[in-house]
Amino acid sequence: MEHLIGRKVLVDVINHYGVTIIPAQTVLNYESVKLLQNHKVDEFSLSLEQVVERRETGEQNRKLLKQAVARSKELFASVTDSASIPLADIREEILPAVRNLSGNSDLFELFEIVKAKDDYTYEHNIGVGILATLIGGWMNLDEEELATLSLGATLHDIGKVNVPETILNKPGPLTDEEFEIVKKHTVHGYELLKNAEGISPRVALIALQHHEREDGRGYPHGLQKGQIDPLSAIVAVADIFHAMSSKRPYREATPFHEIVGQMRQGKFGELNPEIVSLFLDNLMKKLLGRQVVLTDGRAAEVVYLNPHNMEAPLVKAGEQFIDLSKERTVQIREVALV
Repeated sequence: MEHLIGRKVLVDVINHYGVTIIPAQTVLNYESVKLLQNHKVDEFSLSLEQVVERRETGEQNRKLLKQAVARSKELFASVTDSASIPLADIREEILPAVRNLSGNSDLFELFEIVKAKDDYTYEHNIGVGILATLIGGWMNLDEEELATLSLGATLHDIGKVNVPETILNKPGPLTDEEFEIVKKHTVHGYELLKNAEGISPRVALIALQHHEREDGRGYPHGLQKGQIDPLSAIVAVADIFHAMSSKRPYREATPFHEIVGQMRQGKFGELNPEIVSLFLDNLMKKLLGRQVVLTDGRAAEVVYLNPHNMEAPLVKAGEQFIDLSKERTVQIREVALV
């Protein structure tokens, strides 16, 4: 029955004594499949979500993302010509897609969908908007703050319209001089947004502050803990995760375990620790029962999360159980999609 791992049961699973052993909407993992076997539940009696339906939903989401990216590219291009932000169009045509996609029930499918693949600058804008909205939802932000966050995150890199495309699309690492030019996108974005009518001033702050770090080593102003707007801190976390999980012309996407470990350790600068913990803990909890690919190429299933080291769970590869907190030569390279 292990082929059922990752499938969702649509109605309660009841044993021969009339006791519910697996509630509806549960995604089956190793433990729940064993439970089914122990209770001698016939797999053909289960009401399962159809894989084809999930695939169709995934294709619909990819199409929605592609449309949002294409439209945002057109709208951002208009900023270069007019020096004004087409807020009405963004709210009507872009933000609904961002909010819709952030509600994807399969977190890792969402991560795969939003990875930048072809047009990094614009895919990154939408991806960060979606991930920041997801985090804001987990933080139980009220609707007004969440709307501000979604808009600010989607526009966080709007200042890059003033950075030469030869630098933005350079197929290799930037020189120090080029990096100084890129860093100015934060100030350019703030200048474009600060006087825009009909938006919260915090949207402009997100553009200005999303590269600030709590240890004062960020830019453009070297702000420290307590000086960074909380919405900007959320976008900083989304920005890092999306950037590192996306393939760029000069580097491959960073393996899953490295992104998680380096974010937890502050390798990308000191991000807000509460937001990082919330994001990573929620992410790791969603791994339970998922199929993953290890760094040695083996397929495995996450069967137990170590509460003291969630980034290194217990996994089952074939018939072998591997405690990744003790076996340090192998880690999770990527999460497989069902």
